[in-house]
Amino acid sequence: MYRHFTQKRATEYGVTGWVQNTPDGRVEGEIQGEDNQVQKLLQDVNDGPRHAHVTKLEKGAIETEPGEAGFEVRR
Repeated sequence: MYRHFTQKRATEYGVTGWVQNTPDGRVEGEIQGEDNQVQKLLQDVNDGPRHAHVTKLEKGAIETEPGEAGFEVRR
C-alpha cells in the first residue's frame, strides 16, 4: 500500500525514480526531479498514507540517473 501511495504521488508531482520493500520491512527508494516537487513528495512520504506508520524518513543526496523516465514500484 505504501509503495503504491508513493508511486501515485510521485507521478502527480512529475518526479522519477523507484520505491521497494526491503527484507527487513522497511521501504526504500530514490527520487529525482525539480527540488520543490521532490520536497512535496518527501513531505507526503513522511506523513504517509492513512493507516501507515512512518517512524523515520532518512534522506541523502545521490547522483542523478540520466534518461530516467517514470516512477516504478520494484519488487
